[in-house]
Order: sequence, then structure tokens, then C-alpha cells
Amino acid sequence: MLSISPNSMARSSLEEMLDSLRQRDENEKPKDMPPALPARPRSTSRARLPSTKRPLPTSSEIGESDTAESSSNSNVEKEERKGLRRNSFGSKNVREMKPGESPYQMAASDEKGHDLKADEETKANLANSKSGLLQGFREPELDDNLGYFIKKKLRVWCRLHNVPWQSGQIQSTSGEKASVRLLDESVVTVPTQDLLPANPDILEGVDDLIQLSYLNEPSVLHNLQYRYSRDIVYSKAGPVLVAVNPFKDVQLYGNDFVTAYRQNLLDSPHVYALADTAYNEMMTDGINQSIIISGESGAGKTETAKIAMQYLAALGGGSGGIESEVLLTSCLLEAFGNAKTARNNNSSRFGKLIEIHFTAAGKICGAKIQTFLLEKSRVVQLAQGERSYHIFYQLCAGAPDDLRDRLRLKRASDYSYLNQSDCLTIHDVDDAQKFHMLMDAFNTTRICKDDQEHAFEMLAAVLWLGNISFLVIDNENHIEVVADEAVTNAAGLIGCGIQDLMLALSTHSIQAGKDKVAKNLTLQQAIDTRDSLAKFIYASLFDWLVEKINLSLAMGKQHTGRSISILDIYGFESFKKNSFEQFCINYANERLQQHFNRHLFKLEQEGYELDGIDWTKIDFEDNQDCLDLFEKRPLGLISLLDEESNFPKATNLTLTTKLKQHLKGNHRFKGERDGAFTVRHYAGEVLYDTGEFLEKNRDLLHSEIIQLLSSCTSQLSQLFASMLKQPQKPASSPIQAGMPACQKQSVATKFKDQLFKLMQQLESTTPHFIRCIKPNNKHIPGMFDKNLVLEQLRCCGVLEVVRIARSGYPTRMTHQEFTRRYGFLLPENHTCQDPLSTSVAILQQFDILPEMYQVGYTKLYFRTGQIGSLENVRKQVLQGTLEVQKCFRGHRARRYFHELKGGVVTLQSYVRGEIARKEYSILLGLKKQAACKKLDEQLMAVVQIQSVIRGWLVRRYFSSLQDSKESNVSKRRPGRRSSEIKQDLPLEVLPSIVEELQKRILMTEAALGRKEKENAALREQVQQFESRWSEYETKMKSMEEMWQKQMSSLQMSLAAAKKSLGTDNTTGQPEIHHGAQSPSFYDSEEMSFGPHTPSGSTPTRILNNGTNTNGGLNSISTLANEFEQSKRNFDHEAQAIVEVKSADTVNSVEDIRSLKYKFEAWKKDFKVRLREAKAKAHRLGYGDAEKYRRKWWGKRTKRF
Repeated sequence: MLSISPNSMARSSLEEMLDSLRQRDENEKPKDMPPALPARPRSTSRARLPSTKRPLPTSSEIGESDTAESSSNSNVEKEERKGLRRNSFGSKNVREMKPGESPYQMAASDEKGHDLKADEETKANLANSKSGLLQGFREPELDDNLGYFIKKKLRVWCRLHNVPWQSGQIQSTSGEKASVRLLDESVVTVPTQDLLPANPDILEGVDDLIQLSYLNEPSVLHNLQYRYSRDIVYSKAGPVLVAVNPFKDVQLYGNDFVTAYRQNLLDSPHVYALADTAYNEMMTDGINQSIIISGESGAGKTETAKIAMQYLAALGGGSGGIESEVLLTSCLLEAFGNAKTARNNNSSRFGKLIEIHFTAAGKICGAKIQTFLLEKSRVVQLAQGERSYHIFYQLCAGAPDDLRDRLRLKRASDYSYLNQSDCLTIHDVDDAQKFHMLMDAFNTTRICKDDQEHAFEMLAAVLWLGNISFLVIDNENHIEVVADEAVTNAAGLIGCGIQDLMLALSTHSIQAGKDKVAKNLTLQQAIDTRDSLAKFIYASLFDWLVEKINLSLAMGKQHTGRSISILDIYGFESFKKNSFEQFCINYANERLQQHFNRHLFKLEQEGYELDGIDWTKIDFEDNQDCLDLFEKRPLGLISLLDEESNFPKATNLTLTTKLKQHLKGNHRFKGERDGAFTVRHYAGEVLYDTGEFLEKNRDLLHSEIIQLLSSCTSQLSQLFASMLKQPQKPASSPIQAGMPACQKQSVATKFKDQLFKLMQQLESTTPHFIRCIKPNNKHIPGMFDKNLVLEQLRCCGVLEVVRIARSGYPTRMTHQEFTRRYGFLLPENHTCQDPLSTSVAILQQFDILPEMYQVGYTKLYFRTGQIGSLENVRKQVLQGTLEVQKCFRGHRARRYFHELKGGVVTLQSYVRGEIARKEYSILLGLKKQAACKKLDEQLMAVVQIQSVIRGWLVRRYFSSLQDSKESNVSKRRPGRRSSEIKQDLPLEVLPSIVEELQKRILMTEAALGRKEKENAALREQVQQFESRWSEYETKMKSMEEMWQKQMSSLQMSLAAAKKSLGTDNTTGQPEIHHGAQSPSFYDSEEMSFGPHTPSGSTPTRILNNGTNTNGGLNSISTLANEFEQSKRNFDHEAQAIVEVKSADTVNSVEDIRSLKYKFEAWKKDFKVRLREAKAKAHRLGYGDAEKYRRKWWGKRTKRF
């Protein structure tokens, strides 16, 4: 199938020829062209010659169109015929349909002879076609398919006069015309050439336009409208994401959607999906990525950029920290760089590239913002119905009172720079609330309070500068500055003197030789000077703010080389009056469109050709000639504009004349009257008014303004002046040499250099494109203007992208990568060594159809979905391999486990045996000890029993001997000897007694030894008990002392009570019986209850009413006697415990404790009864002394 060179590493002659042609083109390239973009990387080795290509269709018309030079209209017509002439994309040609055959059931490919026949028929048809064919894009096979649709009367698209494409069904045909029934049931007759086939209903609302069977303008438009009506604003056009602005909040965002796309739960087109793809490619391949967002003004580019940043912030850390700072930068930049225009309420009036840096772990570590071409003229000049930058209105509406007083702020309607357009508010936008959000963003990005106030001072100064007025003082229109509050406030906020500001705005110094001559300015010159100062302050403030934001975002930056750049730049603009800003903006869009074409058209198709695959080239609208119109030297628009700006007396008319003179042969340029010209951009023609081109391109600032700012006390004013005083290149023009100014390089040239650097930076990344579409110009949700959308689709080349993506080979891999990834799928007997042969063998092994892939020099190219089938096979083989490996590894692991388990069990058996033996020996020893102890106890018990029995026997024997002795003595006569007594005893008894006594002595000696050991142990215990008893004795003595004190206290209390009772009886009772005894014995008691109570009856007293009054004394006497008795009892018990302490220490401690408890109980009971006796005595009463007695007894009771 493929021819392989003998030496795969050798370069072929075709390769050498291509390299020589490429080298010749580079040598012939003009030297005045802009810097070249980075070249597409080429592989150093090629595997084989290219496969045989089919001959391209040739005709005289094609050759003429490629070589002849004609007007722009003829070029466009030939390009359209060239696009219609091709009937295939890629290597697959469309075969001729048979009558009645459905286009949906056509085979994928046919034989080569049939393809060539179809080519010839197609060329013949195109040769006879008229010039009135459809503009736009047709499917190559539409001519054949349309016949089938007409015959079967299927649904088609028809184009009516001045009406968008309409859907209908063919009713009948007559020659070259057909009757079509529209959806409103009306029937129209249209030429068959104005009909296009419609897709089946099953393909309505597909996610990707590639899936459409018929890719034509009405089908694409209908698919987008179908999805837009259902709030599905995102669609895919091959590698490009198409986003239609809904002009309302749609339920497609939030944490739930972020999680779904992060976990691949959703695969529908979305900004999240594109950002996720960029993030994954960055982490996998280590290559920087870029997301390029383009579209017209009002298409939603800024919001799309913020949505992409939100998703990347969620991937790189979620919320908080550097991620939140990156998100809040949009709030700051929108406030200072966005404004309301005629087409958009939040139009970006500058371009920005946000470069987000990531760590190796995929976390956001920093960011950097680059800005391009801020529209400074909007600060001082507004069109009707437009607003200046949002920050001015937000400051006037939301500033707190203290800040308003410091800045001397008024309402927005009081400032000339803001009220000139009669538009001060935006519908449904609260500027005061936006200001509070702005302050939160300032704080989050760590911009300090002082810097915030300095920035607000500069903003207020710009507003007050706009209110400065001038007064004409002579016939030559010279002026002087009106000294009012505007001058005072502006000078105070800038930090300069009032007179210095008035002098800088009214005069200008000119260098005349060695002297400087001051010249008064005219009214227009003064206004221009004032406006240039205001524009410079605001532009410098904007750059200063961006620098502050970058410093904040770069604090945690780590140089890992991983980043994702998001480009949000102004869209293509075309107004009634287009000035220098629109000129630069549209030039930038041309450059971005070229970058888009380069990656999606040029590089794609050039790569196919250079790699030698069979490919039929697809034409697209290349805007390189328009870029040449802007950039070519010395006859480009920018070069001619810079040349004319160098002449002091140049005007817009001289500029227009020069442009017409040098560019009249360029079909992209058209000169107009009254100082205007037209440029044919990729998006359409734009008429430019050159009225202020020269002044805005020069952007000069007088030296007086620079000196004024240098002398200011404000830090920002001095900083802005120091930036202007940086060394500049020498003056190269008369106007620059004669007029001291800062800006030496023109604005257009500077902006062109910025664009070149931007393109070089983007070329080093992998691009991801988002095309934003504006559905209507009225910003109404749900409204879909087909003509407007179709114009945007044509301008951004969406249809061409889909064609290339569908007919091309989106999946490509080098031979080495393909072999490395799928080489293991081949059988083991495969002997191919080089990657190319291995790749071809793999494709043949799995029966991949030849038309579904192509083999190039260095890469393999696959159509959509083919690599997926190989991935499925690879996945199955890998899964099978993993299953086998899993089983083998499981078997090996189990075998090793069993071996290890056997060894462990054996080792455990030895260890457990040793442990069991040690435990057995220990238990045996314990058993022996227990046996010995038990034996000793048994022996002791036996000895005890024996001792008791022997004692009993001895006592019995002794008693019997004593009885017998007494009886013998009583019978014995006086004077009898002891020998005689001994002889009276029986002889048999004495030896047995002696022998028994000897045995007892031996046993006693053994028992004595044991007792001595026990005594030694008991002595140790006694010593311990004695030490403990000494402690208890100390405690007991302290308790005795306490008891003695308490006893003494009780005795004193009772004595005092008795004494008081006796005294009260004597003094309180005047009538006493004469026979009663005096209770004088109380005086002799000495405050103690001793045995001194006199014998006889207790004294009594009889009250007047005859009541017995000695009850109180009897009760107290009883208590006294009881107290003495209890005291003696406690003393005896304590003495008894002391005497027996050496006998049993433990019992002594228990006795002391019980004695203590007994004493406490008795004391408590005694106090209770003593109170009762007192109460009883009180109830008896004591006459007049009762009051005194109660007072005294209360005091005594408290003391007691």
C-alpha cells in the first residue's frame, strides 16, 4: 500500500526541492516587511516519500484566475467560482448519484475511475454556469443532492428577494424554477439555483456544526438560532467555540457546572469545557496555552473572558487568596477602561492580555496583565449617547461624604467632560453600588488607602480640568484662563500653584536659538493643551493602576513556565464617523484574524502539503493583503501616516491626498472626498474620517506641562512626569525638533510594535479560539437577527473552519509516537524495525479503511473518530494484559504468602514451645513452693494438734500423779523418806515417761526454731506498728488536749449557768419561804462540777401562785452530774487504750476511732439537752430581771 525508501533516514529529492523553494521565498522577501512570526516547527527526519497524489483538476479559468490581475470584484467572483469548482475535501471525492438515491445513504467512497468521471462532469457544469450563482459557501455535492431533493420534494432552504433564507418544501418543478411551500403555507416560485438542501430533523440543534450533513449558511444559521431560542448559547464549529450573547442571565454557570465539567460529567460546548481543555493540555504537555476571544463590540467578549477566568480560578485553587485577586482585577479594569458606546453598554476601550501562571501542581501562583491602546480621547470627547469611563460616574455617585469634601466633588452633570453627550446613566446599572464593589476590589488586591485616595485625586483633577474656561483677550484669538473654582480645585488636586497652572495652559515656549520665547496660545490651542493634560493624566493613571495590580498578583509567582493567557481585545468597529481609534482597533482585529487564519487554515493545509498527504486545498478569505496595506513600508497606511505626521503644516487633506496617490492601485483601499478614505476589512468596508488622525497619532505634550507636573507636590504627578523624562531617541523630524514634546514615537507605530510582540507571544502557545456573536444591535434577549449573525459568521470564517475540520484530519501523531503507543498490539513475530513500517503494519492489522487515514513523511493523519477505535482496542488489550498480570501477580503473591506463612508458623512453633517450657518451669516452681507451704501448714497443724493432745495427756497424767501422790501422802506415815515414795511408783511407768519426754523435747526444739523465724518476722512487723503507733499516739494526744479544752469549756458554761440561776433566784424573787435553804453552795464550786453538792434536798422556791421553781436547777444539776460521769468514763476508756497499745496496734486504732465517734455523739446530744434545760428555765420566768437575763443568756448561748 505504501512505498518505503531503502534508507528511511535519507532525505528525498522532493524534500530538498521544497527546502530550496522555501529558502528562495525567504531570500526574495522584502526587507521592509514587519518581523516574521515564529516558523512552524519541522521535523528533522522524514520516513518516506509522499504517497501518490491524484492529479488536481485543471482548466483555463483556474489558471487565469491564479495569474491575471484584475479588479476586486472580479477577484471575488473568481474566488467564489474556485470554491464551487471543487467537489471534494481531503482525499475523498463525491461520486455521482443515481436517480432516486438518497444522499443520506451514499457510500463513503467509490472507485477512482468514478471519482475522475465526477470531476469531469462537475467541471463541465461549472463551465456553463452563469455569474449569478449563490454567494457564500455551498457543499461541493449540492448540485447532485439538490436533484434528489427536487425529485423527492424534500425540505429545502430558499432565498427570496431581500428576505433571509426561508425553510420550505418543494411542491413542483418546472425547468429551472421550483414551487416551494413555506412554513406560513404560502407558495413561492424561486430559481433552483436559489435552493439549498436542508438537514433532517434529527440533526436540529446539534452541538457541533461538523455533524450537519449539509453545511451551508442557512443550515448553520438555523442550528444556532434553534439553540439560542432554548438558551443554549454555546456551539462548536470544529475547534472553535461559538458563543452567542444572550443579553440576559442564563442558568449555565455556577459551582455545580464547574464541578460537572471538572469531573467530565458534561461534554456539551461551553467556556468551561474549553478552559478545562486548555488547563489539561498545559498540565499534560507542559506547553503554555492561550484563549483568544474575538468578536464585534457588544458580542460578550469581556463577560466570556471573566467566565473563563472563574473556571481557571476554581481549577487552580477555588476561592480565596491569589485566585480571588485575579478575578477582582476585572472589576478594576472595567471601571477604569470600559465605557458605554453606541453598540455596547460595557465596551472595553482597551485591549488586555491576562497571563495566569500555575505551579507544577496546577495551582495559581500569580498573574500578569498587559494592556494595549487605551482610548484616551474618550476622556475629553464623547459622541452623542455615549459615556466616558465608568469610574467617573461611579466616583460622583458613590463617594462617601468625607471623600467628596476632600475632592470637592459635584454631580456628574456639573462636569463638562461628562455632560457633553447627554448620557449620564445606564439602564439597570447602579453606579453607587458599582463604586462600593470597586472599593472591595481595591482592598482585595492590596492597594493601600493612600494610593486609592491619590488615584481619586487624579480623577477629580481630570474632571475639574474639563471645567476650566478661557477668555479671548485680543483680535488674534489669544486667551487667558478664567480664574474660577475649576482652576483652584484642579491646581489643588494636582498639587501645583494656581498661577503655574494658568500659565501652562495659556502660554507656550518656543526655542529660538539659545533663547526661549513665550507665546500666547489661541483658544483652540489652549483647549487642546488642557485636553492633552487631562488625557495624559488619565492614561498615566491607568498604566499606574495596571502596574500596581501586577505587583499585587506577582507576589506569589513562581517561574514554572506554565501559563494560560486570555486575550480580550476590542472587537471590530464601524460607526458613522470612524476616527483614529477605530483605525487602530480594526488593524488589531485584522492581525488577530490573520493569527486565526494562520492556525486554522494556513498551517493546517500547509502541514498537509509539506507532509506529502493527498489533500485538495480549501480556499478561504486571506487578509494578508489587508495587513500589507497597513504595515508595508514605505507605502503602507501606517508608514504614510507617520511620514505626514512629521510635517508641521500637514493637514487631513494633505494626508488623504498622499494616501490616494500611493495606494490607488490597492483593491483594499479607496479614496473618498472631504478627507476620508475606505478600507475593505475582512469584516466589511469602513469609512475613516482623517480629521484628527495627525494630532492623535502625534500625541504631543508641551514641555510646560511636563515642568508643571514635575513641580507638583502630589506623588502621582511627580511619578507621571518622571516617566516622561526618561531618555528618548533623538528627534528625527522638524516638528519633533522644533517642538519640545515627550512623545517621539507615533502612536500607530508604537501600537504596531505592541501587536507584533503580542503575536509572537501567542505563537509560542497552543491557541484556543472563542468567537463571540452579537445576535442583535438592540441588546434585546431572545431576538435573533439572521442577517447580522450571518455577516459575523462570514467575517470570522466559521464555515471554512467547519469545512476543514470535517474534511481534514484533526487527529495526527508522529510515527514514533504512534509506534510507541500502539506497537505492542502487533504479534510477536513482527520484524519491522523502523517506526513507519510498524505504523503501517498496525493500521493493516486492525483493518483501518485507507480513506480514513493518510500517511505523511513524519506523521499519521486520521479522520474524526478513527483514533478512538484504536484507543478502544488498546484499552481492551491493556485491560486483558492487566487481568493476566493481576492473576499472575495474585498467584505469585499467594504462593509467596503461603511460603512466608509456613516459615512464620514454624518460627512461631519454636517460640511458643520455648515460652511454654519457660512457663511450665515457672509453674512447676510455684507448685513446689505451694506444696512446701501447704506441707508446712499441715505440719504446723499436726504439731499444734500434737501439742494440744500431749499437753492434755501430760496434764491428765500430772493430775493423776498428783492425785496418787496426795493419796500416798495422806496414807504415808510421818517421817517417811523420798526413796520410799519412789519405790511406791510402778517401775514400768518411769522409762516410758522419760522416753516420751525426750521426744517432746526434740519436737519442741524443732518448733522453737520455726517460732524463732516467725518471731523475727513479727519483730519487723512490731517495729512497723510501733512507728505507726507513735504517729497515732501523737494524734491521740492532740485529740486528748482538744477534748480537755472542750470539757473545760463545757464546765465553765455549766458553772456560769448555775451561778446565774442562783443569782436570779436571789434578786428576782422578793417573797421566799423562811424555811428554805440558801443556795450558797454554788459559790464554793469554783466553776467546776465536782462532788460538792450538799446533801439534802435541792433548794426550791415557791412563786406567788404556788408553782415549784426549782425545775431549772434540777435539770442543770442532772446535766452536771452526767457531765462528770461521762468525763470519768471517757478518761478511763482512753487510759485503757493507752495501756493496751503494745498488745494490738490495729485494734487500738479502731478503739480510738470508735471512742472519738462516741464522744462526738455524746457531745451533740449533751448540747441539745442543755438547750432544752435553758428553754425550760426561761419558761418558768424570773420577774423583772427577765429582760436582762435573756440578753445575758443569749450572749452566753452564742459563746457556748
